[in-house]
Amino acid sequence: MGMHPDDRTPKPNSARFLLARAICAASTWTLTHVLHRPAANFPGKIGLYVDPQLIAHAQTRLRTGSVVVIGTNGKTTVTNLIADALEHAGMTVACNRTGANLDSGVATALLHASAVDWGVFESDELWFAKIAPHLKPTYVVLLNLFRDQLDRMGEIDHIQQSIVHALESSPQTMLVYNSDDPLCQAIADRTKNACIPFGIGEDLGLAPNTVVDANVCQQCDTSLEYSWRQYGQLGAYLCPTCGFSRQEPQYSATGVTLGEADGAITVHCGDRSAQLRTPIAGTYMAYNLLATCAAADLCKAPGHAIAKAIGEFHPHNGRLQRFELDGRPVLLNLAKNPTGLNQNLRIVTSQPGPKAVGIFINDKEADGHDISWLWDADFPELAADDEALVFAGGLRRNDLQVRLKYAGIQAPIVQDARDFLAQARGCTPPGTPLYLIANYTALPLVKNQLDGMHHMPEPTLPPIAPAMEEPLSDAGRHITIAHLYPELLNLYGDGGNVTILEQRARWRGISVKTIRLQRGQRLALDDVDIVFLGGGPDREQRLASEELVAQAESLRSFVEDDGVLLAICGGFQILGKTWILGDNEVAGLSIIDAQTKRAEGGSHNRLVGNIALQSPLATAPVIGYENHAGRTFLGPGCTPFGQVEGRHGHGNNDTDGVDGALYRNVVASYLHGPLLAKNPEVADALIERALARQARRKGLPAPQLLPLCDAEEHAANALMRKRLGLS
Repeated sequence: MGMHPDDRTPKPNSARFLLARAICAASTWTLTHVLHRPAANFPGKIGLYVDPQLIAHAQTRLRTGSVVVIGTNGKTTVTNLIADALEHAGMTVACNRTGANLDSGVATALLHASAVDWGVFESDELWFAKIAPHLKPTYVVLLNLFRDQLDRMGEIDHIQQSIVHALESSPQTMLVYNSDDPLCQAIADRTKNACIPFGIGEDLGLAPNTVVDANVCQQCDTSLEYSWRQYGQLGAYLCPTCGFSRQEPQYSATGVTLGEADGAITVHCGDRSAQLRTPIAGTYMAYNLLATCAAADLCKAPGHAIAKAIGEFHPHNGRLQRFELDGRPVLLNLAKNPTGLNQNLRIVTSQPGPKAVGIFINDKEADGHDISWLWDADFPELAADDEALVFAGGLRRNDLQVRLKYAGIQAPIVQDARDFLAQARGCTPPGTPLYLIANYTALPLVKNQLDGMHHMPEPTLPPIAPAMEEPLSDAGRHITIAHLYPELLNLYGDGGNVTILEQRARWRGISVKTIRLQRGQRLALDDVDIVFLGGGPDREQRLASEELVAQAESLRSFVEDDGVLLAICGGFQILGKTWILGDNEVAGLSIIDAQTKRAEGGSHNRLVGNIALQSPLATAPVIGYENHAGRTFLGPGCTPFGQVEGRHGHGNNDTDGVDGALYRNVVASYLHGPLLAKNPEVADALIERALARQARRKGLPAPQLLPLCDAEEHAANALMRKRLGLS
């Protein structure tokens, strides 16, 4: 039988619990002594199967209470720092230090511990709802919320709702949250739990990121106004309509100076303040240190213990871990989403002089199979550093190489960390710093290779990096692109399609003007050649659709005049007669003959995965990634963009085996990636159609585009074809 929700301390001596303990001990011994593998998850997984109330039973071992750390970025670092601070204060701690953050990891950490003062646990954001009702934590530290693993996590609204429900299941838990993040502030405003905000109390003067995850008010959908913005959506914000705003932090930071090698931060709480020194790199660490101070202080750790933990923190888990090989400083760090990667790039570009950067991107289950987030990273900032040499590694190294190419970076392929180190050694001066950035599953292999090295590998001759395209003989031509509502509609790196169109035109000597139409601006398309319309979260899509409905005639006239329009996912749906907003069907623009209907099971019944198409716009298979809940059906006025190849994708509705729509010069599709990254023929077809329309208006013959070298794009396409078993 399940526990009554009000029973906080179930009896820990039940037969199931005792059996779970015995199995945990046996499996831990076998894993560590026989199989020589970590015992961070499996013992707890088996234990929870035997005793579903295992966490509730085992939490009675925590004499004082527990702290759970959640948030997109920084969980492992903050969890370890809090545990260190409490241990320096003489307290005993149970902690899942390796980052095993599902319920099985928390259960394992509890079973491995004897009676202790505190439990300090990292938790995955969605799994927190399964952990909280049993653990009943004293404090929950919410660091930040960014887009991450959209094929698993879903939209941020879903994560917020899950966290609020988890807090409802443990009403005595206190929420310690980052009030600089409007997405975290919205959770604090919705919960009845006691809340303590923390935040940075001054403008750090950082350049804004290209893409942020929250532009509109969480309460009334008005665009937020900022006094300052640190990075992403973090900063001092205010809604001018309803007053939604950043709560004044109870724990605040000033005097923030965090360079690559060391830094300082002054933390304030009421009339108390303390200056802390840290060897940790990166401006984003200011929030991690502030969260650590707040949580450790609430757990009654004295200031000297907190200062010692921060001052002596030298991670050995691949997060901000330092090495030295043959006199070269090496920094390894994790980056698993655009915000984390952008902060890593800031660490690299903040250091003057030559440097080499190896970026390793995998797409395994724990990473998220969709890597379109790479197109939201600020790689042009890295391209502006003339002294940085960049290399592409990991299972998706070819896709990364394509992304870097369109940012203006020639990035040779490397097979692994050893290959990167050998190539970097062969083309940089002695003592040149090296940076290795890896996403979740790529990190352990990179770390293991670095751990096993005492000397740099012998230099190898680097492969010839592809030369950047030189302008060809289409000079004198010009195209204008209108990117509609990029601040609202860019959920899956869709804006990368615009970058690709711009670069492929410029590489041919065609000048490009891009108009990024913002909310509230008039849609004027008389001199526009190509319109791009992406997809977004439900709230943002609704706001964009309201703008489009009010100006539908302008867009309809553009289409009927054979203007080129590329629409992805939500943008594709909005163009039809009906589309899905949340779980409801609403009227669309009726520009194309298509209807999108609600799937059985609602928004959780999604069509997700890699997809391959045969399309009339390309001779090679069109490769991309789909992630949508709506089911779209074409009328006789539209033909499909492509036929799904075999079982390699779902398409519009998982029934008729086709994706997207073609109508006049409209190309609509569910394919992310972005669509054009691995499919240059489709990109060139759009540019060619735009130039042909120009020529027809002037009574001139339609031009033909000169070819470009697409070796990188073809290699990325071929890699995914091979994975899908296609020729």
